[in-house]
Amino acid sequence: MAPAPLRPALAFAPELLLKAQGVRAAIFDVDGVLTDGRIYIGEQGEAFKAFSTLDGHGLKLLAQGGITPLVISGRDSPALRRRVADLGLAHAVYGVQDKLAAANAALARLQLDWSALAVMGDDWPDLPLMTRAAFACAPANAHAEVRAIAHHVTAAPGGHGAARECCDLLLTAAGRYAALLHGHLVTLDRSS
Repeated sequence: MAPAPLRPALAFAPELLLKAQGVRAAIFDVDGVLTDGRIYIGEQGEAFKAFSTLDGHGLKLLAQGGITPLVISGRDSPALRRRVADLGLAHAVYGVQDKLAAANAALARLQLDWSALAVMGDDWPDLPLMTRAAFACAPANAHAEVRAIAHHVTAAPGGHGAARECCDLLLTAAGRYAALLHGHLVTLDRSS
């Protein structure tokens, strides 16, 4: 017997959902968004990063919901590359100084423009992307200038579910959240 559909517990303001409608791809910064922003460096360089499983599952759901997740990071590390690979993300750019050029190139590859893009960032290097995107999101612990221009500031801080909140909002705006939620009640095995 199939379970009854769950009624989504999440709710976002209608004007916020309207602003996020039409998003087909979303760029996520790493340090301060997908992590808490701390960098652990040992004698051999960056030792490790801590990522939230909530955020990781949110990025997977975003892709399942037809919204392409992209990672653009000013830093590069084996830990980041491993996490991106583990999540099966097809679009990532590492160690870039000019995030705007990287974003423009990614949009060209996807044949999209800024009107179909959401961006989640936490600090000044993310501002050029956030000010051009159709929808800008920032974690609760983002820099004040970034929070000031964001369309949505998450309740969660970076590295602790902030990206998941952004993913949930985008999926809700796209009308795909409830179906994805119900699908998890049936099976997590996509091969059946």
